[in-house]
Amino acid sequence: MEGERRVAVTGFGAITPVGETAETTWQALLRGESGVSRIRAFDPSTYPAQIAGQVDGYPMPRSVEGKEARRLSRFIQFALATTEEALAHARLDLARIERDRLGVLVGTGIGSLRTLEEGFETIRDRGGTRLSPFFLPQMLPNMAAGQVSKVFGARAYSSTIITACAAGAQAIGEAGEVIRRGDADVMIALGTEASICETGLASFTALRALSTRNHEPDRASRPFDRERDGLVPAEGAGALILEEWRHAVSRGAIIVAELVGYGCSSDAFHMVAPDPNGGGAALAMRRALADAHVTCSSVDYINAHATSTPAGDLAETRAIRSVFGVHADRIPISATKSMVGHSMGAAGAIGALAAVLAIRDAKIHPTINQDCADPECDLDYVPNTARTQDVSVALANAFGFGGQNVVLAFRRPESVAGGE
Repeated sequence: MEGERRVAVTGFGAITPVGETAETTWQALLRGESGVSRIRAFDPSTYPAQIAGQVDGYPMPRSVEGKEARRLSRFIQFALATTEEALAHARLDLARIERDRLGVLVGTGIGSLRTLEEGFETIRDRGGTRLSPFFLPQMLPNMAAGQVSKVFGARAYSSTIITACAAGAQAIGEAGEVIRRGDADVMIALGTEASICETGLASFTALRALSTRNHEPDRASRPFDRERDGLVPAEGAGALILEEWRHAVSRGAIIVAELVGYGCSSDAFHMVAPDPNGGGAALAMRRALADAHVTCSSVDYINAHATSTPAGDLAETRAIRSVFGVHADRIPISATKSMVGHSMGAAGAIGALAAVLAIRDAKIHPTINQDCADPECDLDYVPNTARTQDVSVALANAFGFGGQNVVLAFRRPESVAGGE
């Protein structure tokens, strides 16, 4: 369409339980490595579930002075560090772009739950007058977007998406819409979460949503497997640099993929359980396909939401079947969470990154721990071993508590820098 503002992906970054960067994460995913282990942040021994996908040794953000960086809560540190990586990968010289055309969209589930927990402990043990002045700036969910905007001088559209497990993907989808409608030329879009703390574990324990396979943590997250018994909580971040296509071409950027579709819907069913027939998820997939102007038979790969819960994985399988019909049997589907666990607000961004890199490298990472086939989850989940396959169009699914569904569609770029 003449005059249409297309959305290019030119950079990416990640911090996950299996890698300190996007590339190390991607190689670990292709090898089928698990980042799940016994919780180390606190003593989980009184809980039935005692495992998580934890980040160790992540790079502190270099864009802020050391003392200031240490005052930032963990989810904000993740956001800044992944943004630095994504900008460097995009080879984006901030001194040469208009900051009024650079924006930020961040997805997170809750902000800093650990800061909230520590604040309550301070009030209980020492009184409210001893609460740190950094409590609110560390805890509020929008502070990651605020810090990224401040540090990198991003003065265009800025916002925070808080849609639980769909937040990271929705931040990317909405960032693409910002570019499409002309409110920015470059968007930093990311999801970040760091809620491995006792309050988080207790909350999910109360919901009976967690795997209790404590004796073999690396085998606990097993999406679509007959013996799956719940999700594994995790932390991490994923970031994409999105650019208006002509802006990227004009500066000689390498375009990794094109964001061509964004679908959003609600189950309107239950606060924490999915629609068992996957109706809302199916609607989001259909909307992403329609937005992308691609047919079902054009989809070469789906990065599944796939949390390893009995109800969720079955609902997603049914949703895929309802959308793709007979073609569903021919689409490779894999679950990043089988290796990194469920990083809540960051999960959709990390899944989107896996879809983008599948397009770039013509490789699909496996779903590990696929040992016992579930007769009701009967699609091609790329069990246990990575696959080499050309990927022209990929979907990334993200479905959140509250029945909020997001699906992103990415396409292999039709051209690289230097031409339309």
